[in-house]
Amino acid sequence: MQYNKDAMSVPSSCDEVTVTLKHAGEMDISAMGHNWVLADSDAYQDIATAGMGEGLENNYLPQDDERIIAHTDVVGGGEESSVTFSTEGLEDRDLTFFCTFPGHYSAMNGSFTVTKED
Repeated sequence: MQYNKDAMSVPSSCDEVTVTLKHAGEMDISAMGHNWVLADSDAYQDIATAGMGEGLENNYLPQDDERIIAHTDVVGGGEESSVTFSTEGLEDRDLTFFCTFPGHYSAMNGSFTVTKED
C-alpha cells in the first residue's frame, strides 16, 4: 500500500501537468481502492479525514473543497485514472500528494514541488 514515488517535481516552465495513477494491485476498488490527490501540505490530513465519510461514489473526497488542487478518481486493481492541472501559482508552495481511501493517507503520501528554473 504505497505509491512508487515519495516525491514528484516539475519545472515552473511546465504550464500544466498530467498525472496518471495506475493501480498495480489486483484487489477490487471497494476493498483496496486508491486515488491521487494534491493539496497544500497543511490541509492534506484534514481533507483525507473529511473525505472518509464521503464514500466511494464521491472518490472519498469532501465535495466542493477548494483546498483540493487536483485529484484522480479512485481506481481498483488493474485500473488507471489521470488528471491534468495547471501549475500556475504552485511554485514555492509546500504541497503534498496523497490517497484519500479510508486509512491510506498516512502511508500513501509524498511531496510535490514546482521548481523555479535557473
